[in-house]
Amino acid sequence: MEWRDQLNHYIEMINHSLREYTNIGDERNHLVVEAMQYSLFAGGKRLRPVLTLAVTEMLNGTVEKAMPYACALEMIHTYSLIHDDLPAMDNDDFRRGKPTNHKIFGDGVAILAGDGLLNLAYEIMLQDLLLKKNPDSFIRAMKCIGNAAGVRGMIGGQTADLINEGKSVTAETLTYIHQQKTGALLSASLTAGAYAAEADEQTASELAAAGHALGMAFQIQDDLLDLDGSAEELGKPIGSDLRNNKATFPSLYGIDDSRKQVKSLTNKTLATFKSYGESSEFLQSLARYLVNRRS
Repeated sequence: MEWRDQLNHYIEMINHSLREYTNIGDERNHLVVEAMQYSLFAGGKRLRPVLTLAVTEMLNGTVEKAMPYACALEMIHTYSLIHDDLPAMDNDDFRRGKPTNHKIFGDGVAILAGDGLLNLAYEIMLQDLLLKKNPDSFIRAMKCIGNAAGVRGMIGGQTADLINEGKSVTAETLTYIHQQKTGALLSASLTAGAYAAEADEQTASELAAAGHALGMAFQIQDDLLDLDGSAEELGKPIGSDLRNNKATFPSLYGIDDSRKQVKSLTNKTLATFKSYGESSEFLQSLARYLVNRRS
């Protein structure tokens, strides 16, 4: 199977599971559930859950065992985007070519939709743990996701990003922001996939490091696209980092050096994937695509 066909196959399975997990509306809560589904099915790449499923299969695990954790990652990622777009944060009107959640449902419901997705992510992981006879490895999967999503991960990175708007930041601070805001959840996607395959700690640690490198490369590429991408391809206005006075790798290092860092970080990720032989070919192709994308 060609890697793009495999990618589409993963996405179809993920979307099916996400629809089942979010089929929880009733006459009283339907508005917030509709808002949750609006952003969850607004055309995301499904990168994080795809990475989780692909790693699990690379390590001879099954998609079924990994799916709750893959979907939880996508819900957490989506909630963070809903909140990130709010007027109190980035104040963005469009994402993925569509009006942002708060532009459709209002700030209050958008906040609750994000909260709902975050809470549901933990519900589905905990429900899965209750069904396991030997849940130890899956508890580790949930723990690594929780760590990556919290104040020692994504929330910490978003906070640092927010309080440093308009300020001159050091390379160390910018690296921290990118590692935590983007890299932490991408790293957890690989690590959770390893734990869902019941892999050993060394394997999980190796893949966590590869995920951090991939996350950094992905975020630096995002910085570059915000400068030279197109609004049509990105599905959102370009130049938002500049308008919000945010530090980026291109503003700190220049475009050429930023591109070199993307290449170096990608090669680090690829070296780890290649060590797993032919079973990692999909992940290798996906990593190359991600750092050469235009959207």
